[in-house]
Amino acid sequence: MNLARGLSAAGRALLLAGLALGALGAVAAPAATGGGRALLVLGDSLSAGYGMRVEEGWVALLEQRLAEQGYGYRVVNASISGETSAGGVVRLAHLLERHQPAVVVIELGANDGLRGLPVEALRKNLADLVARSRAAGARVLLVGTRLPLNYGPAYGEAYAASFAAVAHAAGVPLVPSLLVGLAPEERNFQADHLHPVAAVQPRLLDAVWPALVPLLGARPAPRSH
Repeated sequence: MNLARGLSAAGRALLLAGLALGALGAVAAPAATGGGRALLVLGDSLSAGYGMRVEEGWVALLEQRLAEQGYGYRVVNASISGETSAGGVVRLAHLLERHQPAVVVIELGANDGLRGLPVEALRKNLADLVARSRAAGARVLLVGTRLPLNYGPAYGEAYAASFAAVAHAAGVPLVPSLLVGLAPEERNFQADHLHPVAAVQPRLLDAVWPALVPLLGARPAPRSH
């Protein structure tokens, strides 16, 4: 979401309605590909590939890069447009049991902020997501985000600080934002001024990749013929 651009009250209402419809229309079973170790992405519309073909989104590009570089992971994209941190908590236990991921990427919280939900609740939910993932044996990467300026500096700063606080307390790496460097260029975003276009999805992956690589472990040795 283009968190450098403010939205009017009417614009926010339309956005939230659209995100809610996206959540209702999401596929129940998350997309998974390949075999071997699982990498689970638990996110919202930014990771679900909102407004583009699934194969154009940064998670699909991540799958391609993992394969090209010889990491033996199958990618499970459990992202849903409109998802909140509370929704992620509800879904996580089943996802962990079903896929037994070695790595979990948590990209949630933007919709909490757009709804003006309490920062304390966001922080608790994020900490819960991290703790449950680690208890299941997964290495965790937390991805943060920032709010539009018209949400006010106090709420916006406390909101952004929640991600850093949770990551620091749990000792997990943090990517401050998927959208670093994309604003204020309008061409980088769809008509809603919130979701990046397909052309810049490689830049979202590049924002995540440096923090993710240390969690991937060694590449499997090539099979001898």
